[in-house]
Amino acid sequence: MPPRVIDLVLEMADKEITTPRLVIAGFASGVGKTTVTAALIGALRARGLKVAVFKCGPDYLDPTYHARAAGSCHNLDGWMMGREAVLATFARASEGADIALVEGVMGLFDGATPTGEQGSTAEIAKWLGAPVMLVIDASGMARTVAAVGYGFTAFDPTLRVAGMICNRVGSKGHLELLRASGGPLPIVGGLPKRPEYAFPERHLGLYSANLAAVPQNLFSAWEEIAAQWLDLDAIVAAARSASPLAVAVGSAQGQSADARCTIGVAFDEAFHFYYEDNLRRLEENGARLVRFSPLRSPSLPADADGLYFGGGYPETVAAELSANASMIRAIREFALRGGPIYAECGGLMYLSSAIRTVGGEVFPMVDLVAGETVMAQTIQALGYAEVETTQPTLLGPAGERFRGHQFRYSSLNSPLPLQCAYRVATRRRKDTFAEGYVRDNVLASYVHAHWASNPRLAENFVASCAAYRRRR
Repeated sequence: MPPRVIDLVLEMADKEITTPRLVIAGFASGVGKTTVTAALIGALRARGLKVAVFKCGPDYLDPTYHARAAGSCHNLDGWMMGREAVLATFARASEGADIALVEGVMGLFDGATPTGEQGSTAEIAKWLGAPVMLVIDASGMARTVAAVGYGFTAFDPTLRVAGMICNRVGSKGHLELLRASGGPLPIVGGLPKRPEYAFPERHLGLYSANLAAVPQNLFSAWEEIAAQWLDLDAIVAAARSASPLAVAVGSAQGQSADARCTIGVAFDEAFHFYYEDNLRRLEENGARLVRFSPLRSPSLPADADGLYFGGGYPETVAAELSANASMIRAIREFALRGGPIYAECGGLMYLSSAIRTVGGEVFPMVDLVAGETVMAQTIQALGYAEVETTQPTLLGPAGERFRGHQFRYSSLNSPLPLQCAYRVATRRRKDTFAEGYVRDNVLASYVHAHWASNPRLAENFVASCAAYRRRR
């Protein structure tokens, strides 16, 4: 199935981006990009600057830290979204900001393939015309930092690497030693090793940055450290060196009165992996979004015309989800009445018959997808996916294509053959496989779809919810 990203909108208008912008890129994964970015956000906001924040790639967790630090964060993924949608999203979300920070994904040049820049941080930096600030793990390093600088500046001369932030340095003296190495990149500071302030991690990476899991004192501590250890003036100057950028920004789809509806969006500790752009597209197509908690709410929003269950960690609160019998009953009744229900990954797990934990405990769930989701010790799927629908669904007719991402430690085991509406292609498998489990008006999948790859999906989901509203 050949890759394809559908045009963002039908009508485009030119807009000039003048917002100072900077990409915070990594030497590799695990060098501390998220900590550096969160620390920098706090320090710049403490100076009175309005900071717009973005995350390269499909990651759902890092953006929760940036949203805690700055109020919101938007994903920019070249492979899933395409250039026009990336630029339009950046233009819209950075408007009125004093500075925009874009955290990279993996290493600066790592992307969808080992031989090209598609899906990489470097690709996004070029599209945005943004200088790059390189983050390296400088623990145990001295003159080698100069070689790193020479390598990153020479590898792709069309990309402007403006400086370097040395993370996990041993002392101020160590930082000065690194600065004296004679490399081609100015070192604009570093962050010291502070294991007591490390953001907590678990099997899917960092914890989602809700207040219970990640206390505010960690953000405050890194903000203070950044103010003391980073040359904020040099960092802001690098961002301000970005030239104005012309971007084609599409006008929003119209909101006709007969297309309006209310969509209940599951949002709590169990369900919180959503692309902000997906939610915005639902609103632009006439949907009113109302959050509810499958963990704590006794029932669904009274006026819900559709339900959206995103990804998250239902396995960590499986007992509590299973115990909320009134919510489970309400969802089943909503489905029986013909209400549209769309679920991704953690949402699929919740709609399955049960969740079986790594320890073997089984907790009954909503049972709209006939199968048990079984947690494993090792990752079961990771990477980009391209989907083609093979039959009509609440997302539209057969033949719709879109792109998304998988990142999961569970699998669906069913004793029955399940009806599938997706044909899925991934880079890790040579063959396509059937997925996208359907039951009447219910659609559930492990794929986290990004609707910038096909804007019709949001439009069609809203239309499905609006049609149900008219029927009822």
